[in-house]
Amino acid sequence: MIRRQQPTLQAEELTGYLEAGSSDRVAFVPAKTAPRGLAETLAALANANGGVALLGISAKGSVQKEIDVNDLRDAATAAGLLTDPPLVLPSAQVITLEEGPVVVVQVPAGLPHIYSLQGMYLTRTAGQNRPLTTPELRRLLLERGDAGYEAQLLANATLADLDEQRILRYLDQVAFSATEDITQALLARGCVAYAEPLLGSAPVVTPTVAGMLLFGRAPQQFVRSAEIICVRYAGEVMSDEFVRQDIGGTLADQIRQAEAFVFSNMRREMRINGLAREDSAEYPLAVVREAIVNAICHRDYSIRGEGIRLLMYSNRLEVYSPGRLPGHVTLHNLKDERYSRNEAIVAVLSDMGYIERLGYGIDRMISAMTEHGLSAPQFEETAAGFKVTLESAALELPSPARPPLSSVSPTPSPFPSMMTPAALAGQAPLTERQQQALAFIQANGRITNSDYQALAPDVSAETIRRDLADLVEKNLLLRIGEKRATYYILK
Repeated sequence: MIRRQQPTLQAEELTGYLEAGSSDRVAFVPAKTAPRGLAETLAALANANGGVALLGISAKGSVQKEIDVNDLRDAATAAGLLTDPPLVLPSAQVITLEEGPVVVVQVPAGLPHIYSLQGMYLTRTAGQNRPLTTPELRRLLLERGDAGYEAQLLANATLADLDEQRILRYLDQVAFSATEDITQALLARGCVAYAEPLLGSAPVVTPTVAGMLLFGRAPQQFVRSAEIICVRYAGEVMSDEFVRQDIGGTLADQIRQAEAFVFSNMRREMRINGLAREDSAEYPLAVVREAIVNAICHRDYSIRGEGIRLLMYSNRLEVYSPGRLPGHVTLHNLKDERYSRNEAIVAVLSDMGYIERLGYGIDRMISAMTEHGLSAPQFEETAAGFKVTLESAALELPSPARPPLSSVSPTPSPFPSMMTPAALAGQAPLTERQQQALAFIQANGRITNSDYQALAPDVSAETIRRDLADLVEKNLLLRIGEKRATYYILK
């Protein structure tokens, strides 16, 4: 359900708006503005992300004297009726400041229509009304129209481009009856649709964007940017030391692979408490999965040239998805409101068990992080997307600054007292060679196979490879690069 009741604006908030100046969400409207000018501003706010129009305010942000608040309220109502379709807004509010009264018209975010004024479509940027560009108008039509981008037909695709076995496994999950028609089942779920037939020919069933992303043999052949770019950096900022995996395939495959990437690249700590082993991780896996699933379900697949980005740093994890918050959802009502940009995708992934269709994911993420003693997730809307940030758990695992390797020394520097090999290993058993390797990395920032060979000249190359692989498996090292360019750093 879309809520239309707007919270009452307080005098302190109004003063803050006046001090900050006009913006993409705040418009100053002088009292003598013509009805068409006021209608342009209201339509621009409605087509953007909503906001407030302050009537009786000069262009410089000062309260005008001796205004008739009743006339201004009537003008706001009349201006809304000039747009196509008519813009029905909450009743205007009058706030009296020391300088005089101000009429406040609130325009909710995520209204269900696109509003024009005599064929002109406007939006608002940096305090100015401006015409929507063609790509912006197309995207807005997809977002607010009856059929979103996921329902678009893929002109060059056929049913042969869908994986029949995947479809059958899914239909088996939802207790699909063998007597039912598979094509009708896919039609009902928005995964295929009838293409406009040529003159004299029968309608052809064609995969939709949603169907291809969910069941395609090669989805990225048709929707190129539908991928997740996963990167694990060594420190708190982007650097040349990283592990990267570009994940494609169907959306269900992407969820599994992205979750596996985080699991294999996040730090974990093992302690022995009495006779019991206790494991702790940087991030609750349930929260990680929720962030990945939300990004996949609600991203804007019509945006080209950019996929989902999952970036891991030593102190945080970020998941960025293209496309701002959909519909009427804002950062302020994110926990309470429900809206899906990709209804067919959400429905099928829900049937597969990845999400609950009621959609209480944000609440679960916040409560799970709190239960693990971590800060609540941070949600940020950027100029063209949405980002979720999870702060890392402060595990007793080192992430020291790693200077460039200056020289190979067979006698490594010892660990500081708080970073012993046993602490690094989380009490996992290490050989003397492996402890030397960890000490070498602590002193020099990284180690290569050749460095290890210099530390243990009497050991075979295969043993060295196994030792390093074991340290990676024990969650102590990260392997960077391929073949001869491979080196290892502390995780």
